[in-house]
Amino acid sequence: MTDWEVVIGLEIHAQLATKSKIFSGSATAYGAPPNSQASLVDLAYPGVLPVLNGEAVRMAVKFGLAIGAEVARRSVFARKNYFYPDLPKGYQISQYELPVVKQGKLAVMLEDGGVKTVGITRAHLEEDAGKSLHEGLAHASGIDLNRAGTPLLEIVSEPDMRSAKEAVAYMKKVHTLVRYLEICDGNMQEGSFRCDANVSVRPRGREKFGTRAEIKNLNSFRFVEKAIQYEVARQVELLESGGTVLQETRLYDSDKDETRSMRSKEEANDYRYFPDPDLLPVLIDEPFIDAVRATLPELPDDKAARFARDFGLSAYDAGVLSASRELGAYFEAVVTQLSATHASHGGTAQRNAPHAKLAANWVMGELSSALNRDNVAIEVSRVPPVQLSGLLARIVDETISGKIAKEVFEAMWSEGKSADAIIETKGLKQITDSGAIEGVIDAVIAANPKQLADYRSGKDKLFDFFVGQVMKATKGKANPTQLNDLLKAKLAGGA
Repeated sequence: MTDWEVVIGLEIHAQLATKSKIFSGSATAYGAPPNSQASLVDLAYPGVLPVLNGEAVRMAVKFGLAIGAEVARRSVFARKNYFYPDLPKGYQISQYELPVVKQGKLAVMLEDGGVKTVGITRAHLEEDAGKSLHEGLAHASGIDLNRAGTPLLEIVSEPDMRSAKEAVAYMKKVHTLVRYLEICDGNMQEGSFRCDANVSVRPRGREKFGTRAEIKNLNSFRFVEKAIQYEVARQVELLESGGTVLQETRLYDSDKDETRSMRSKEEANDYRYFPDPDLLPVLIDEPFIDAVRATLPELPDDKAARFARDFGLSAYDAGVLSASRELGAYFEAVVTQLSATHASHGGTAQRNAPHAKLAANWVMGELSSALNRDNVAIEVSRVPPVQLSGLLARIVDETISGKIAKEVFEAMWSEGKSADAIIETKGLKQITDSGAIEGVIDAVIAANPKQLADYRSGKDKLFDFFVGQVMKATKGKANPTQLNDLLKAKLAGGA
């Protein structure tokens, strides 16, 4: 593989979060009975005319501004002609030569901490096709046209990615962005966010691209990575054995973990694009663009930079916590409440950063683990921000240790009670009385003379044994810092 370079470009299809379709008033809600959300326009009855949904245009412009792209003042819808059973008109209304958005870019954080800029050639509006149904129908296929006419924003990257992991990182970044902008719900299981991957390989150092294969309709990050990895291996093996890669469309079979040929890849002229005579050009003026720009939220990269700057977080932590608007809002609410509690007890602003790191660790750790385990969205977390900040405040003021805090959190998650109520009910307050801790240490040392002799003869690792014994005797309630300091002195022969 070191002799070959991988070249990847993605075409991401984001279903826009409009209430109605792009050219009709039919609803776009997911899960309705088949063909219950298809009007005469969606069914392509003779004489019906499409009417453009202005909200879809606004969302496309919002995306264009977020990626620093050029928003076309004039864009045109075209007819893309091809036959498919669930395409009622026999053509798809899309944009071709004059898309609404072009020439943008996204900075993508890679696993090694590096940043790669991926160019975005274009983002154009188009309608979705219907869906062919094969399961549960003996010797037949059904057609559901609920999805026909659903507005899509197709986001076409430059062939800038050089590995499956880079492609996944880029796709995740786009997924984060469209959800931040609230133009797509990003639900991959429902088909709201999917992609086609264009994959080719070339001898390392060669400028000319190899022949590409397009892998269609990938609807999970894991499938994108596995499909690309398989396709790269297939092409390399084919070329190294003297074969030729064909330009074709392929499907990924997740059960067999392989791609298989679907059809030869069409070129643009095969679709016979021409401007749709039923739709006027879309004209966008500066006041409209300015109005859309005013609705832009704080974008993921800006939020991550602010988290790093204001809270002293690492780039990694800041990136994770800004991966969704909901996660970022939750984290900030915890930090704000925790800082307010700290300040009310005489703390200063300069000391807030360590508590922000504590909050970050808990949000990314215990909270995220519980959310994932029980499949709960953070917006309806069983432990809201004010309760988590209350738990963290008890760690900060040393009422409980970090270890006991995990036990308290699980009780909060299952019982819905506050940290203080659980600590009080279960008697979990930390022992901070030095005399009480010393008494337990003395008892443990007296009960383990051999270990004491071994420790004093140089077996330093036995220190952890004594810590464990004291913690066991105090049911984990001894203040760890005090315990360590007192135990060191006692084991060294102190009073």
